[in-house]
Amino acid sequence: MQRWDIVLLTEGIYLAPPEVNAYVQNVLTEQLLVQNALEAKGLMVTRADWRDQEFDWTSTRAVLFREIWDYFHHFSEFSTWLDETTPKTHMINSTAQIRWNLDKHYLNDLSSNGVNICKTEFVETGDERTLSQIREEENLSDFVLKPAVSGAGRHTYRITGEVPKNIEQIYRELIGQEAMMIQPFQKNVLIKGEVAYMLFDGKYSHAVLKIAKEGEFRVQDDFGGSVHQYDPSDEEIQFAEHVAANTSPLPSYARVDVIRDNNDQLAVAELELIEPELWFRFKPEAADLMADAVLRELGK
Repeated sequence: MQRWDIVLLTEGIYLAPPEVNAYVQNVLTEQLLVQNALEAKGLMVTRADWRDQEFDWTSTRAVLFREIWDYFHHFSEFSTWLDETTPKTHMINSTAQIRWNLDKHYLNDLSSNGVNICKTEFVETGDERTLSQIREEENLSDFVLKPAVSGAGRHTYRITGEVPKNIEQIYRELIGQEAMMIQPFQKNVLIKGEVAYMLFDGKYSHAVLKIAKEGEFRVQDDFGGSVHQYDPSDEEIQFAEHVAANTSPLPSYARVDVIRDNNDQLAVAELELIEPELWFRFKPEAADLMADAVLRELGK
């Protein structure tokens, strides 16, 4: 018998954090805003760690993916969990979308649909070329290297000039196990930052500006980046909604990370459909939009 309408999926550290610092408090605040919004709609809600082997996933109508920010460190385990759990409950967003969004090869699909993306070259698993050879072949002088499946800046490196020996060694170890991606460095990341647009059922809700700290190119707060309220133009909102419209089915929630590329055009850096931070604390009423999207999904 089902006990819950929604399980908010998270990682264990946020269920009983040993220390509540500012970062963890932000997470807990976000969780509470979403839970309160769902409960205000009359839904029974609980939280669970996706790695909890004792949890009965048939006890909930649906699972709403939230702070599972450890899945890329346990990718094989997560993939198996997704296979085993999907028949037991309803996933929001859907399992098919999650699998598509796990691997940044999805950028190629967006590009094929006419969405401007940061120029990206994928290097597939087992490629025997050195990173230095690829750099010469692609005529790259300033570029970013990162895995096709990753998050939170994992193994993300900016390389200017010759490839350092330690990066070459890391690359050789990684390419034997997973696909990698190479992107020319986009200078506007340092000049204008990166904007994250939050959308529910494909409609824009709010946005934040992410800025890297001085001397850093990664905008994530893991690396000292800061987040600021942001008021986008109509052009930007239309671009973000266009990105969401080019996913099928339309996701219940999405975060579109956008920069100005080296041609000063709006370009997708990432599309987050799995466990994006949505910065409800910057616009608490947006949690109601998430709850409405969940209700519509449950009614399908």
